[in-house]
Amino acid sequence: MKTIIDTSRQFHIQTMPGEVGRYCILPGDPGRVELIAMYLDDAKEVAHNREYNIYTGLLDGVPVTVCSTGIGGPSTAIAVEELIKCGADTFLRLGTCGGMNDKVHGGDLIIANAAMRAEGTSYEYLPEGYPSVSDFYVTDALRRSAQDIFEDKDGRRYHIGVVQSKDSFYGQLEPDNSPVSYKLNARWQSYIKAGCLASEMECAALYAVSQTHGVRAGAVLTALWNMEHAKSDTPDDFSFDHTRCIKCVIGAIRYLIKEDEK
Repeated sequence: MKTIIDTSRQFHIQTMPGEVGRYCILPGDPGRVELIAMYLDDAKEVAHNREYNIYTGLLDGVPVTVCSTGIGGPSTAIAVEELIKCGADTFLRLGTCGGMNDKVHGGDLIIANAAMRAEGTSYEYLPEGYPSVSDFYVTDALRRSAQDIFEDKDGRRYHIGVVQSKDSFYGQLEPDNSPVSYKLNARWQSYIKAGCLASEMECAALYAVSQTHGVRAGAVLTALWNMEHAKSDTPDDFSFDHTRCIKCVIGAIRYLIKEDEK
């Protein structure tokens, strides 16, 4: 049966095999793609359609693609599905989050080894109750890269742990405006008690798609600020600098390239 997706180029991201590298960096913001592509050699735009801005360049002579995913799980899942069809098998999300755990401060990096499935997209891929987790080797490469970057005297360098993935930004930020605020607030507090590090919107979907297709995925996120600190007027920083996060991903891919060549 022929469908609308039976075209030479992928229906949404508008790429085809040969234009995409094995390793893919996935920012959410299309405007961040060129900034990341500057860390690659001979990077060129290969497609730009809807929220998907895509560049491919070389890192240590190996093709690497940067593809924005937009906001949330549905658009992220589409990007990963279509990138896989073009030959990609290793995905590193580069994004932002809001800290939840007291030890997280604005500007810290969060390496997400698993994601709380408080969204809907992952349920189209994984059974209810099944965890949405990163690939161990990608996560370890991110950890090693983060160690190479950070030397903060107070130890607030990076954190590895579980994040919450959600569908509603304002349902999290302004839950009391919702008729189901009782549910949102209770769930939020339970995540904090369980040690959840931060809240974001894409990791659960990314990991679910990757697990389903047997490919590798991991994520590192910049904490913009800590929401719990803000509620209690605890001193904290706001950070919109993505430099360290980008360097962490670039370093991790270098580690993966070396390991994959063995």
